[in-house]
Amino acid sequence: MAVEIRPMPAALPEELVARYRRVSFPTLGHFVEEGAASSAIAPLFRPVKVVGRAVTVRIPAPDSTLVHYVMGLVGPGDVVVIDTGGNTRHAPVGEMVSLAARSRGAAGIVVDGPATDSVEIAAMGFPVFSRGLSVMTTKLYAIPQGGINVPVTCDGVVVRPGDLVLGDDNGVLFLTVETARALIERAEASDAREPETRRYLTEGGSLPERSGATRIVRERFGVR
Repeated sequence: MAVEIRPMPAALPEELVARYRRVSFPTLGHFVEEGAASSAIAPLFRPVKVVGRAVTVRIPAPDSTLVHYVMGLVGPGDVVVIDTGGNTRHAPVGEMVSLAARSRGAAGIVVDGPATDSVEIAAMGFPVFSRGLSVMTTKLYAIPQGGINVPVTCDGVVVRPGDLVLGDDNGVLFLTVETARALIERAEASDAREPETRRYLTEGGSLPERSGATRIVRERFGVR
């Protein structure tokens, strides 16, 4: 058993981060099938929107030693992504961990496990996404397992240090920088079309005609 602590990942391109702050994250769901955590990972409060660089932490179930340590490494715009190894009993994130991250300028925390101190975290307005809540917390056991800035798993999604983390009221999406670059123009174009589509539907327009579903059903299913 060993602990692996790797260097901090490369900074995200500032222009890409700025563009993602302006797009609707559910728009991205039209174009991807991978990278999204399920609805089990949800924000502790709403409204919330997070765009940032993944700083990853993998911990042995009840031990938050590495979570505390990484709070001395994170900086502005970072999103700490914590892999608990499937532990849904012990919360490695609470008020003080969140306060430490916020004080360093971090953009948020995503934990594949429970959080605690939900009222206090909501009051400070620091974005935390978790798999529910628990009164049981992790401890500083110093178990020689885990790592920082190593690939981790969050709700079945592989997250690598330096990935783009997107979180809002609807959930969390993880994208590699390459995927993020490939998607951004399509997302921006889709968002730009929405006002006209909204007006069309408000005025009585047909959604299946607009989306193409009418044509697809007729051509593929033989419906007339």
